[in-house]
Amino acid sequence: MILNIKNEISESEKLRNESKILLDQAQEKLDKASIENKKILNQAKTDSEKLIIEMNNKFHKSAEMKKNLAEKKIIQMKELAIKEIKDTSVKIVINSVKKIISTSVDKSRLDNLFQKNLEETKSALKKTNS
Repeated sequence: MILNIKNEISESEKLRNESKILLDQAQEKLDKASIENKKILNQAKTDSEKLIIEMNNKFHKSAEMKKNLAEKKIIQMKELAIKEIKDTSVKIVINSVKKIISTSVDKSRLDNLFQKNLEETKSALKKTNS
């Protein structure tokens, strides 16, 4: 009976040692998995930070491009409006001068004066458009 008890104790020791080895191996795998998990999380964090910075830069570049485009459009519209105002003003002046001259001057003087004023107006327009 003592021999049986010794055998059972020996068997128990053997099982305890095997269990300890298996537990140590499992703990080692768990530690390795934890380390790998931390590496993966750190890499994901680094990648996400880089992506956020990249997306932020792209957004700012896009916003700057849209701002510049809008500013150019505003300048073009302003220039076009000024040109249209000048053109309309010139037409009004020419028509007014025609009416004034036609009612107060004879035909030959009128033609000479009109040509002279037309050349002066063209010259002035060329200077302002340049």
